[in-house]
Amino acid sequence: MQPIISIENLSKTYASGFEALRHVDLEIRPGEIFALLGPNGAGKTTLINIICGIVTASEGRVLVGGHDIVAEWRPARAMIGLVPQELTGDMFETVFNTVSFSRGLWSKAPDPAFIEKLLKDLSLFDKRDNKNMTLSGGMKRRVLIAKALAHEPTVLFLDEPTAGVDVELRQDMWELVRGLRASGVTIILTTHYIEEAEEMADRIGIINRGEIILVEETTALMQKLGKKELTLHLHERLNALPKSLNRHRLTLAADGNELIYTYDSQKDRTGITALLKDLADAGVRFKDLHTTQSSLEDIFVDLVRQKR
Repeated sequence: MQPIISIENLSKTYASGFEALRHVDLEIRPGEIFALLGPNGAGKTTLINIICGIVTASEGRVLVGGHDIVAEWRPARAMIGLVPQELTGDMFETVFNTVSFSRGLWSKAPDPAFIEKLLKDLSLFDKRDNKNMTLSGGMKRRVLIAKALAHEPTVLFLDEPTAGVDVELRQDMWELVRGLRASGVTIILTTHYIEEAEEMADRIGIINRGEIILVEETTALMQKLGKKELTLHLHERLNALPKSLNRHRLTLAADGNELIYTYDSQKDRTGITALLKDLADAGVRFKDLHTTQSSLEDIFVDLVRQKR
């Protein structure tokens, strides 16, 4: 299957000398939800803006649906919808006219029925005659999404789409995203809510200091780099670990009242059986235990720290 977006050796250096992107290679598959994660200033927005034709690359090539974004900018750009971080738009225009105008920019025939359905899907229909300036921040963000979808793009970029919005809007937005993916739209998103990426994305890409440091299937990433922790709540406080337990690399926590054992759940042997035997031999008793699985956020923080 041919990628819907193909990025080769993409670099961007600004006039100040700041190198925002360094030799980025990336392919996005048709119909997937791809989450691009990275700390502030990592290059996420620069990468999106280059693909969308807002920023010019210093080096490299980008194809969207087989179209070069420079040589064939119009058919490439017509395939893309962008929801930016910033709340922009004509504040004195109505919601309906704003969205309809965005459709017309790409020479799409007027389709009031389509615009009406789009506004209903985004819970904006009741506000269709309101001027943008009268809307709340959450509603303005819904208008941005409607504008991005007005010309029926096959690729949708969501740059921090749920930043500063309430929980209800966030849930509505992800329901819409799932529906778009089901209809064949490819979605690339950046988010500070990493648990959303873990739940929604088919693949995860992590960018740091302008370089892509990892691209992986979400489930495979969790299995490969995720860790499990076994926490034992002790009967009696320990001041120090018995030497006989050193081989298990335990961590003494909660002021000596807990032992934490980290293990790889994918291995044939987790070492838990041997640990429990050694604890009994050492006379260390526990009253309760529980396991926890590391989250995508834990993995993300570890990877970024390693690349500093």
